[in-house]
Amino acid sequence: MSKLNTYINRFLTWRQQHLSDRQFTLVLAFFVGLFAALAAYVLHTLIHLMQGLVLDQMITTGYTWLYLVFPVVGIWLTMLFVRYIVRDNISHGITRILYAISSKRSRLAAHNCWTSVVASAITIGFGGSVGAEAPIVLTGSSIASNLGQRFRMNNKTLMLLVGCGAAAAIAGIFKAPIAGLVFTIEVLMIDLTMASISPILIASVTATCFTYMFVGDDQLFSFHTLHPWDVSGVAGNISLGVFCGLVSLYFIRTMTMCEGLYSRLKNRYVRFAFGGITLSTLIYLFPSLYGEGYRSINILLSGSETQWERLMDNSLFQGGGTYTLLIYLAAVLLTKTFATASTNGGGGCGGTFAPSLFVGAFAGFLFARIWNIYDIGVFLPEENAALLGMAGVMSGVMHAPLTGVFLIAELTAGYTLFMPLMIVSLCAYLVILIFEPHSIYGMRLAQQGKLITHHTDRSVLTLMTLDSVIEHDYVPVEKDMELLKLVHAMSESHSEVLPVVDGAGTLLGEIDLNKLRHIIFRTELYHYFRASQLMTPPQATLRLEDPMEDVMAAFDRTGAQHLPVTGNDNVLYGYISRAHLYGKYRQMVADLSND
Repeated sequence: MSKLNTYINRFLTWRQQHLSDRQFTLVLAFFVGLFAALAAYVLHTLIHLMQGLVLDQMITTGYTWLYLVFPVVGIWLTMLFVRYIVRDNISHGITRILYAISSKRSRLAAHNCWTSVVASAITIGFGGSVGAEAPIVLTGSSIASNLGQRFRMNNKTLMLLVGCGAAAAIAGIFKAPIAGLVFTIEVLMIDLTMASISPILIASVTATCFTYMFVGDDQLFSFHTLHPWDVSGVAGNISLGVFCGLVSLYFIRTMTMCEGLYSRLKNRYVRFAFGGITLSTLIYLFPSLYGEGYRSINILLSGSETQWERLMDNSLFQGGGTYTLLIYLAAVLLTKTFATASTNGGGGCGGTFAPSLFVGAFAGFLFARIWNIYDIGVFLPEENAALLGMAGVMSGVMHAPLTGVFLIAELTAGYTLFMPLMIVSLCAYLVILIFEPHSIYGMRLAQQGKLITHHTDRSVLTLMTLDSVIEHDYVPVEKDMELLKLVHAMSESHSEVLPVVDGAGTLLGEIDLNKLRHIIFRTELYHYFRASQLMTPPQATLRLEDPMEDVMAAFDRTGAQHLPVTGNDNVLYGYISRAHLYGKYRQMVADLSND
């Protein structure tokens, strides 16, 4: 390790002499793209290998009851892996990235470079009803973060590199470089500047190119435009977009409710039993819920009536007619969120990215099927609607309409449907905004005031911490101290406020020096007044855990120049001065605004 550090120090010395920070960031972006593509390839290979073994076992034996077993085994193995090897929480990958950006200055743990890949491969390979995208995004971002830390990049560059890792992961797993770029801008990043677009593009394109080298030209989804879009279908597209927005609302609310339920189960074995039983039962009743669900999506996109009925294979609905298919589609649509939440809640590892695509495809197909059966309007091709539904629900769940448009267009080469993709995604996004101001990834952090947004001022307040503006050079005094000693304390203080504390450091009040000018020069009063007689309550008291928006609001509300910060039991921790706070704020705004 010492030799490695020596080599790194030599390289850093050479780099500082020959490469600027911007140039070196571009170099790192290339390697981030390469490693993210490799991680995506390893993850997909592991998933396909495990799924092949599991499905072959079921096909060979003909035992569909194995649907009840394998998903539970996958959750059990994942739980053991996380508990005894990882020993850290690796769930909610994209939310963890947002949290790292917001409160840890883009520093992700080194183990995230591989642990999410292994855990999600086990979970999904054995049939867990989750997606691999969020884990691979966490992996790509962690690779980027640790590369940046290893080469001692500053916090701002680390944030950019984390965005590069996320973009490369999306681009690599879907072969969609534009979607990777847009995803990073819409979901993770603060602002798009000329300084950020180049490294993100390099990472995305690099990841896509290496993915093509690893796996060839095959796409995750196979789609052929059998029914080109016509302007007469606008009404149907708008209606589908509204429906997708409502489905997105159902997805977010149901997922949040289920996660809350599992979080209240404190015993991990109770969570495992409840989640495992729920998941295996749902998969047994609706086999389409098995794994990521990409096979079912491809069936919906096939455009073949015969293929569509295959969705009900190995289920209690097998052999049913058109209306049975509608019931099956609706049941799968409603239960997918429960299956996903049960997988993660029971101890599995996976994301909601693929489930949102899955739900979107089923929602779009179901909507078009009913639309056409009852001849509500101009014919809406079911396979087109499934594709549009994927974009719509994902746009609503993630609050990322551009990502929905470009991802689906790149995934399926469905650029001929670009116009309806935009209509459906935009309508779904506008509908979900009425009910949910934040995406499924950001709502937890938003409730805690820790979410980075696209608003520079709010982002700066999120990035600022109390520790960065607290001043500790105050001069505390005791409540029984006479005015004579207070005058000496005033001469040593660099602040306009003297805090009055007891022996335990508890803040009792404060003395405003500006209010003592009429007595501090009257020596006959030096033994007459004591601190307890001169102190007043603070205009406001800040807590260590207060978000910076509340700190700013307290200064605006009180007009104070200094406010105390207290910890547990009202123990004084320090003071914040208005001048220092606003100076720090203006400097960070200027830094974020620089290209």
